[in-house]
Amino acid sequence: MELASISLTLCALLVLFMGGTIWIGFSLFLVGFGGFILFTDLPFGSIMATTAWNNTSGSAMLALPMFVWMGEILFRSRISENLFKGLTPWMDRIPGRLLHVNILACTFFAAVSGSSAATTATVGKITVPEFAKRGYDKGLSVGSLAGAGTLGFLIPPSMMMLVYGIIGNVSIGKLFIAGMIPGLMLAVIFSLYIMCRCVINPQLAPAGSEHHTWRQRLRAIPEILPVLILILLVLGSLYAGWATPTEAGAVGVIGAIAFAFITKSMNWQVFRASLMGSVKTTSMIMLIVLGASYLSVVVGYLGITRQLTMFVTEMGLSPYMLIIILTVLYIILGCLVDGFSMIVMTTPIVLPLITAAGFDTVWFGIYLVLMIELAQITPPVGFNLFVISALNNDDVFAIARDTAPFFLLMALLTAMITAFPQIVLFLPNMM
Repeated sequence: MELASISLTLCALLVLFMGGTIWIGFSLFLVGFGGFILFTDLPFGSIMATTAWNNTSGSAMLALPMFVWMGEILFRSRISENLFKGLTPWMDRIPGRLLHVNILACTFFAAVSGSSAATTATVGKITVPEFAKRGYDKGLSVGSLAGAGTLGFLIPPSMMMLVYGIIGNVSIGKLFIAGMIPGLMLAVIFSLYIMCRCVINPQLAPAGSEHHTWRQRLRAIPEILPVLILILLVLGSLYAGWATPTEAGAVGVIGAIAFAFITKSMNWQVFRASLMGSVKTTSMIMLIVLGASYLSVVVGYLGITRQLTMFVTEMGLSPYMLIIILTVLYIILGCLVDGFSMIVMTTPIVLPLITAAGFDTVWFGIYLVLMIELAQITPPVGFNLFVISALNNDDVFAIARDTAPFFLLMALLTAMITAFPQIVLFLPNMM
């Protein structure tokens, strides 16, 4: 059977299983089984066992549950509430006022969480009711939260970068450091947009009766310190070469538990809930990774990756045209599946095309994370939209409309790093 027919058959099976509400991980496994049974006579059971072992036995994969657990502890402790209280006094003189707390709190929390959904939920459960009480524009407050919440994937440590690094055999340390400048740039772009909107229309962020003195601002700094210290512990130990990503994750967990005790928000119920939450999240991610890895082995055995690479190479596309096509495909894919699935399903196929076009694999990792960030705020499968909907009971598509300007700002940053790849590669090249 010719390659096009095989590819269409596999795609049809994937649509059938995922459309039938079967879990994504199981759907990927079933398509893999179908590919082996229909088109080969290979021992698919033995191949599955080997694939599962190869993708779970590496030390790098141990970093994943560590960072997930650290985010769960921060989510359930008082550290996140204290972060909001510590940032608030510094924002009352800036156009946009407390809306910038969305951006800054998400930036800080992203640097110790690694999860977009956890970042959005943690910051949103504090800021959404506060903004409503103070009369802030609902669309801008919700849009800024959804947009800034995606920083959990771009600012290291990032679970998406971990998964991409493992599947693409790319240095996780370089990926982490490569995300720093784009992540901070995106936070600044969001804040500048909010300032411009609020200068034009001050009623979007009305001035309250509170006016904080410098003494109050200085007294608020200790509220921010736990998160800053965690950032220094996790990223500092990693970049200084004192710890591997797995060890840095363990340091983060110990630090998060210690600060939860210091803030008197750690008890047996919180500890147990954080542990169970991390087990559930990690298991979900691992199931998707294993299923997609198995499917990618099928695709490799059938020669689909090799033929697709040859086909695109023979088309003579310019590197930028290839990126434009991939961007459109990723945006469409992001409307249908989650970010982890996007990585594990496409990386084995797309990475040979990217390297053939002359792009750096570290740069592509950051580009891919930006594509996943766009997917986080595009319906119908935008996880950040669902998180915010659960917080304020709004329609997902209404939240997506409010988030559209921040979608465009992320697309702008994607264009910037494509035109100027040194934005991404400057820090990794110094390592």
